[in-house]
Amino acid sequence: MEARFTNSFAGSARKPANKVFRVQEQPLETPKNRGSLTLPERCAAERWIAVGIFAVTVLYLCIFRRYTSVDPDEGIVLQGAERILNGEVLYRDFFSLLTPGSYYWLALIFKIFGDSMLVARTALAVYGGIFSVFTYWVARRISPRWIALLTAYFVTIACLPWRFMTLHNWDSTLWCCSTVYCAILLLQVPHWGWAFGLGIFASLTFLFEQSKGAGLIIGLAFGFALAAWMQRSWSWYTTARATALAIGLVCPLALTVGYFAAHRALGPMLSDWMWAPSHYLTANRVPYGYADWNDQERDAMFASGTLTERLAVCVAVSPCFFVPALPVIGAASLPHWIISGRKGNVAIDRAVFYTLVSATVGGLLLSVAGTRASNLHLVYLAPIFYLALGCILDGSDISSALLRRIQPVLTIALFISFTAVGMALLVADRSAGHVVETSRGEVTTRVPDRVLEYTQAHLPPGTRTLVYPYLPLYYYLTDTFSAARYDYLQPGMHTAKQNLEMVHDIDAHCPAAILFEPAFYEKISTSWPNTSPGLWANDPVAEYILRNYQWCATLTSGANSRFLFMVPAGAACPGDARRPELDR
Repeated sequence: MEARFTNSFAGSARKPANKVFRVQEQPLETPKNRGSLTLPERCAAERWIAVGIFAVTVLYLCIFRRYTSVDPDEGIVLQGAERILNGEVLYRDFFSLLTPGSYYWLALIFKIFGDSMLVARTALAVYGGIFSVFTYWVARRISPRWIALLTAYFVTIACLPWRFMTLHNWDSTLWCCSTVYCAILLLQVPHWGWAFGLGIFASLTFLFEQSKGAGLIIGLAFGFALAAWMQRSWSWYTTARATALAIGLVCPLALTVGYFAAHRALGPMLSDWMWAPSHYLTANRVPYGYADWNDQERDAMFASGTLTERLAVCVAVSPCFFVPALPVIGAASLPHWIISGRKGNVAIDRAVFYTLVSATVGGLLLSVAGTRASNLHLVYLAPIFYLALGCILDGSDISSALLRRIQPVLTIALFISFTAVGMALLVADRSAGHVVETSRGEVTTRVPDRVLEYTQAHLPPGTRTLVYPYLPLYYYLTDTFSAARYDYLQPGMHTAKQNLEMVHDIDAHCPAAILFEPAFYEKISTSWPNTSPGLWANDPVAEYILRNYQWCATLTSGANSRFLFMVPAGAACPGDARRPELDR
């Protein structure tokens, strides 16, 4: 995981080879008692603190529920869940490069609690409460209470608020945290139940995001192997626990395969899963820690305003540069913990704990680096990666005089910078003063969203339409559906065959209207810089739309993007008149 303080119990660190971890009933506060891990869940005071953290986090995150930046990514899972509720089967009836978990999970949530943006966002707030409690309880095992609370605070204020959107990334992180928690408990209090939970949640992580699940499983397997080697014992690996782990891993996968096979979708499912490594990774590859800022955004942040304003901006965005360093620190510290544990410089149970978490961080880091290594994709794993902050700020298992000297200043600097980015996110949310009533409930945007207003005024719910190239959130908010099996088609990422399939679907189903964003191509160089211009310079879908559909109005979205509202050539525009005044 990350670096830790020098252990005052170094002399008594080694345990007999046939013993498992010594669990303390009460959290240990004094440095002289730092010989072993604590189990905070067994302390009533710690349980009440966890309840308080959960409640405060959920209440805070509920502030963000109605705001939308009209981000293209958010509608993917939302609209996929709508298709499922409408009787469609994933992969057979519509395309996805993701494993199926998030689509069916969200459809279940909608089925139970109601189908609205507020319900989806409330689920996110609950995730945030779980993330903060997870980080607190894991950090509390090896750190003083104030360090664990500070780490949980960082998760609360600068994790989900960074991108408060209904995305598969947050769903998979929920199961990822559950997996890591079961793995830690399996080390501390070995039981077949924790092994079964470890298998179930690891499998679910894969079924919600294949790359994250694969990285998690690889990291945990490596970590457990190192733990056994360091303790010179395989006492955890009883037949009962190994069987429970295997059953937990296999059952979700078997049920998934059986479901899609029964619905004649197994072949399309495997085909869509294999599509991602060949196409998504190519278009989405970016430098490590990449920030999706265009030149105008950089100038606005760093080249305008007074010196004081620029300094404030630098403080607020500093976590964007610090967060990418955390998983690197965590993974790179793995040799330190192995050596420290073997030499007895750190109590063996603490060293094994650090080793397991560091190996897991390394596996998750590989999963991000192998897909899209932007700072946002690192933030999605903040509940685990931010544990490095707790290790650094505590530092009692790290033999570094320099670290001890700079810890007070570093703690204050991190608190200020993370609070600043959290407040910036909160101000952005609170400054969104434009309320839009949608078919999925009320949302707020920074600027008026004429696309939503105009579309809902002229297209009845359930209409087959098309949003091209990439903003499926409009389908969900307007209660309309794509006339094609693709809810989005990204030029330069999807294949020529898929482009032709989209053209065929448009021609066959003739959508009542098309929302076309001509300037989308200008975003590709910033958001997907690895995309070859030759792959999207000639867009057959755009050519077909412009040749067969006529313009009725130009509409501005809540993200200040411009869309053309188009109807089939020869058809009357809504209201029997064009509305060029909406261009304003």
